[in-house]
Amino acid sequence: MKSALVCGAGGFIGGHLVKRLKKDGFWVRGVDLKFHEFSETQADDFVIGDLRDQGFCRAVVDRRFDEVYQLAADMGGAGYIFTGEHDADVMHNSVTINSSVLDACHKRGVRKIFYSSSACMYPAYNQEDPKNPKCSEDSAYPAAPDSEYGWEKLFSERLYLAYRRNYGVQTHIARYHNIFGPEGTWIGGREKAPAAVCRKVAMARNGEDIEVWGDGEQTRSFLYIDECIEGTVRLLRSNFSGPVNIGSEEMVTINQLVDMVADIAGKRIGKNHVPGPQGVRGRNSDNRLIRENLGWEPSRSLRAGLEPTYQWIAAQAARNVMPKARVA
Repeated sequence: MKSALVCGAGGFIGGHLVKRLKKDGFWVRGVDLKFHEFSETQADDFVIGDLRDQGFCRAVVDRRFDEVYQLAADMGGAGYIFTGEHDADVMHNSVTINSSVLDACHKRGVRKIFYSSSACMYPAYNQEDPKNPKCSEDSAYPAAPDSEYGWEKLFSERLYLAYRRNYGVQTHIARYHNIFGPEGTWIGGREKAPAAVCRKVAMARNGEDIEVWGDGEQTRSFLYIDECIEGTVRLLRSNFSGPVNIGSEEMVTINQLVDMVADIAGKRIGKNHVPGPQGVRGRNSDNRLIRENLGWEPSRSLRAGLEPTYQWIAAQAARNVMPKARVA
């Protein structure tokens, strides 16, 4: 039986990835600081611990896993990333996790490692026009991310590429574009735009306004979790190393996102535009490279992903309780 290691298995994407790997017949070890908040893990072995610790990394990488997925990071949505209050932690924690995990895998002889980078590493100067952002993979340099989170992602990409070049480790790098879906963070400050909008609409009465940061004309694309997982697995099992975008090319304004969620909810919802962190003015995935190299790209519409996401978040909000992490 093949074996896989998922670092960050207690998180949103990691939890869904564990489920996919089990369906594919893998023995799976999950590692995280916490258990998944919203579902029981399907991992055969789940280890609680700190991946910044080199000794702990060597202990959990105790075999030549057939596949390693490194998703663990200090991250969150705009309300967490763009305040500047968490920059040192974001950079220190994520860089330390990546260097520790990657080196432990190299020294154990693990050959195939996936790393989840982010579209936040793209230069801000190419994302000033909300109607025509440039996020092709070859546009990454000259580098100028709009956040320290993006700078860390860019540095860690180079770290994985260096291990591939110097040590022959088969690293595969994806630049994720705004992944969303059920069983993800939906409250507390680290949630991303689709979850935040779904929560606000769910908790609003018909005819009420919800707060929208900025003028709402900033543009984004959002990718449903199932397609993120499919692209991730396809990339690691291919001969293509990346970096490559994994995202949707269906770009909408935040105002349009609100309207779409309101329509799904069957509510009339107004918008109260208020000051708040917004990030770049425009961002959209460019999928030419993934089509060329994997013969695949995401195809699910934004609305088709928002419908189950809204229903899940509305059910969470109806309980009117903050999510609590399970304890061992």
